[in-house]
Amino acid sequence: MTFSLHGIGVSGGYAIGRAQVYSQDRLEAPHYLLRPEHLEVEVARFSAAVAAVRAEMLSLQAHIPEGAPAELSAFLNVHVLILNDAMLSEAPKRRIHSERCNAEWALAQQTEALIAQFEAIEDDYLRERRNDVRQVADKVLKELMGHPGHAPLRPALEGESILVAHDLSPSDMVLFKRHDFAGFITDLGGTTSHTAILARSLSLPSVMALHSARAFIQDGDWLIVDGVAGVVIVNPDVAILDEYRLRRNQWQLEQKKLRRLKTSPSATLDGLEIELQANIDLPGDVGQARGENASGIGLFRSEFLFLNRDDLPSEDEQFEAYRHVAREMVGRCVVIRTLDVGADKSVRWLTDTSVNPALGRRAIRLCLAEPQIFLSQLRALYRASHYGQIKILLPMLASLTELDQALGLIATARGMLRAEGIPFDEETPIGGMIEVPAAALAAEWFAKKLDFLSLGTNDLIQYTLAIDRTDDTVAHLYDPLHPAVLALIDHTLKIALKLGKPVSICGEMAGDPKLTRLLLGLGLTRFSMHPAHILTVKQQVLRSHVGDLAPLARKLLRAGRPERIQEYLEQINR
Repeated sequence: MTFSLHGIGVSGGYAIGRAQVYSQDRLEAPHYLLRPEHLEVEVARFSAAVAAVRAEMLSLQAHIPEGAPAELSAFLNVHVLILNDAMLSEAPKRRIHSERCNAEWALAQQTEALIAQFEAIEDDYLRERRNDVRQVADKVLKELMGHPGHAPLRPALEGESILVAHDLSPSDMVLFKRHDFAGFITDLGGTTSHTAILARSLSLPSVMALHSARAFIQDGDWLIVDGVAGVVIVNPDVAILDEYRLRRNQWQLEQKKLRRLKTSPSATLDGLEIELQANIDLPGDVGQARGENASGIGLFRSEFLFLNRDDLPSEDEQFEAYRHVAREMVGRCVVIRTLDVGADKSVRWLTDTSVNPALGRRAIRLCLAEPQIFLSQLRALYRASHYGQIKILLPMLASLTELDQALGLIATARGMLRAEGIPFDEETPIGGMIEVPAAALAAEWFAKKLDFLSLGTNDLIQYTLAIDRTDDTVAHLYDPLHPAVLALIDHTLKIALKLGKPVSICGEMAGDPKLTRLLLGLGLTRFSMHPAHILTVKQQVLRSHVGDLAPLARKLLRAGRPERIQEYLEQINR
């Protein structure tokens, strides 16, 4: 019987093959009380399980298959860091003593407490880290219960195989890389999960968040994975198979053509040069940015150095991370955003709570309230500027008072380094994120004090429309083409052009090829996006004539009604 399942397409393309179900059922943790004299033995049992899982992870790190993406090593390292974190490796021991319970139960309770913290995070990428915590904890639980390691993967069936799993961890992906799968699908995960990022780096069609794929799909079922629409078709009939074979062949031809664009100059038909930069979350992501020939790093989110730990990263630790990225980009610019965490982002050294975290003490507000933390990061950034073209980006600016205070601390950090004789680039550019409507409306005042601007459209849309894009009940109202959003973007671009200040867009809009021509028509010349989207956006750039697009873009701005906006967008994309 043919039926379809709907999820989130996290890596485009089409795959056709037989299902290979990956058995990794979660175990239920037993619960029982222990006598006081048995508690130390239980603690030792837990420690031994953690040590065994750590040894397995380190072994996997040492035997990553040749040709695996650089992200794989980085994500395995994240799992090792999570395992070594005291909140997972030490806190269960305290629970064993305080609750006089067995190790499995202590681990399960501590894991749920950590997951709850991550669930409260607003940022999509950071919230997805809860799955990494779950994956690491499950490995330790299986070790405790005598089910260590991975379920074996069988040899491929007839034709290509498609992996079907409840979830996949980075270490699972090591095994995955050793098998020639056409694609994969999972019950859990989302567009910002580590598994999704790895799927994009491997260019494998994949659909996630299917919820019940493992329940409905059997080993050997024929599957079609539509990574474009986020659909999985189970046991398709001949007509559907023929249709998707045609789509797959066309997609593969298009991807081959796209690869030829990698070394092509990024310019429009009327000769306007367009910068296509990459967004990265981890230092290890820089390899993919270079692989796609990004003109630079348009956004390096520095907060990942501060997460999953009880202490703050030292100035030297930050310096090494920033220097690594600057050196790897070999003379291309690297825009590093200063710390963007707050009460909603589960940093354990921050004890603040907020009724409304999205509007609380976060990003630049937190940095100004904790100047020593900010100064440490600024010193590390300036030290790294000696080794590459680093630019510093200040997030969530809303008032000139905040900007003046931040610039004052920047001057202090520079003065400290001069006094200590530490070399740095005196001309390091300072930019500001335009992601609050107030900042967009006051863009002229910000632009006069800054070297460049960066439009963070994800938050700009959210704050402009008063919509939590992570809330399924209102997510459908999240609209990048809302007239108010477009007006704020257009206003910011005009101000930057008038004052001769560079401006980029680093939100999801930059990587959406359906919006590329519109943004070009509005005057945008710098895009920053996930590396996997660079070539599809470049393809649109190479087909565009800005002189022809500008009048249509102006008409779209004045259209007002959603249906009229869509009509003009279709004309722009013809």
